[in-house]
Amino acid sequence: MAFLTELERVADAVEGRLDRLLAQSLNPAPLGAKLGQAMRYAALGGGKRLRPFLLIESARLFGVAEEEALPAACALECVHCYSLVHDDLPAMDDDAVRRGRPTLHIAFDEATAILAGDALLTLAFEILSDPSTHADPAIRAELVLLLAKAGGWQGMALGQALDLNPERQGFSPSDVADMQALKTGALFRFACEAGAVLGRAPAADRAALRDYAASFGQAFQLADDLLDAQGDAAALGKAVAKDARRGKATLVALLGVEAAKARLDALVAEAENALAPFGDKATKLARAARFIAERRA
Repeated sequence: MAFLTELERVADAVEGRLDRLLAQSLNPAPLGAKLGQAMRYAALGGGKRLRPFLLIESARLFGVAEEEALPAACALECVHCYSLVHDDLPAMDDDAVRRGRPTLHIAFDEATAILAGDALLTLAFEILSDPSTHADPAIRAELVLLLAKAGGWQGMALGQALDLNPERQGFSPSDVADMQALKTGALFRFACEAGAVLGRAPAADRAALRDYAASFGQAFQLADDLLDAQGDAAALGKAVAKDARRGKATLVALLGVEAAKARLDALVAEAENALAPFGDKATKLARAARFIAERRA
C-alpha cells in the first residue's frame, strides 16, 4: 500500500505539471482550441505515470529532487501519450477504448488524433530543451539525444513497425523479445538513464540502471500480454484478447501461460538484482518491478 500511495502521489504531481504545460496549448483559441483540447484529452486524466515515476526515482538515487526531475518526466510522458494515440489509430492497432474511455480518434477524429500525437511528441523536445529543465545545456542536449533515440527509427518506432509486420507470426521467442525491447522497453530505458543523466551518475551506475530497465521493460510487456490473455476488460479499461484475435506474436502465445509466468518471475528477479549497487536507496525501484508483475489492471 505504501508503494501504491507513492506511485499515486507522483502521478498526481506529473498530472499537475502536465496540466499547466498543456494549458498553454489553449491560448490561441478559438483557432487552435480543438488541437489543444485533443492534446489534453490524450495526456491528462489517466494512467499510472510509471515511466515518469522511474525517471524521478532514478534521479533520486543521485540526490536530484523530484521538482528538478519533473520537467524531464513530463517530457517522457508526452512521448508515451503520443505513442498511445498513434498506436490506437485504425491504421495501427485500431482500438476504440483506452483508459476506460473512447480513444482519441473516436472522441475527436483521425486527423486531429494524428496532429495531437505529433504535437505531444514535439512538445516533449520543447520541454527538454528549455533552460528551465536544467541549467546545464550539456545535460539538456544529452536528454534530447537519448529521448530521440528511444522514440525514433531505432527505438520505439521501429518496434511498432516490427509489431505491425505481417511476418511477425513467424517470430521466435527471441525475435519477440527484441521487438518488445524496442516498442516497450526503449522508453523505460530512457526513464532510468535520464534520471542518471540528471544526477551526473558515473558510468557503472548508468549501466546498472540500463540493466534494470531492460529487465523491467521485458517484465512489463510480458505482464501486459498475460493481462491481455487472461484479464478483465472492465478492470483494465481497454479491450482484452486482442493479441490472439490479431494473430500477434507474443511470448504468452509462444511459451504458454505457465512458462510465461515463470519467465516473468525471472525477469523481476533480474531487475531487482541489477539494483544491488544502490542498496536500500533503490527500494522503490525494486518494488516497482514487483508491482508490474502483480498488477491486475
